[in-house]
Amino acid sequence: MNEITFEPVIELALDEFKKRLQTAFSLAIIAMNEKASDEPIPSDQDIERNYYNKEAETYNVYKSGQRVGGIIVSINHLSNHNHLDFFFIDPEHHSKGIGFEVWRAIEEKYPETEIWQTGTPYFEKRNIHFYVNKCGFQINAFFCEHHPDPHGQQEDLSDNSDGFDDGFFNFIKIMKNKTHKAD
Repeated sequence: MNEITFEPVIELALDEFKKRLQTAFSLAIIAMNEKASDEPIPSDQDIERNYYNKEAETYNVYKSGQRVGGIIVSINHLSNHNHLDFFFIDPEHHSKGIGFEVWRAIEEKYPETEIWQTGTPYFEKRNIHFYVNKCGFQINAFFCEHHPDPHGQQEDLSDNSDGFDDGFFNFIKIMKNKTHKAD
């Protein structure tokens, strides 16, 4: 069986986790025929801000005992409105259906979730396809210079080095409420 498991990322292993995450994210920039930025994307500060968030849970993800990716999620046990902060599959495991398996395992790990939210830059067509067409998210908002994120969770839109200048999609997935099943 190809079991998906999660192993917490301890602080001593955070630097390695950041590098793997940044490597996976930088491939999208390169795929756009753009030169990779000298600055890591996402920034160390952005990853650390999420890692140290009091609601954050950070994991390396394994499939059948082999490390295949990682996640940072923010879990609100009061509202059950949770956020997928970062999700990556290591490049050598891309295009094998592992991302969808991991997403399903995330849903199983947090069965009380009522709403999931996440986001991705405009240029990340592969992510947009994944979240909308595979995982069942809906586009909730499109943040850009004409409609900035009111929570300020996106990078500075005037800096075009990371693709945010073209905008950022916010996705939402409303989970089927098990306590309010339709008759």
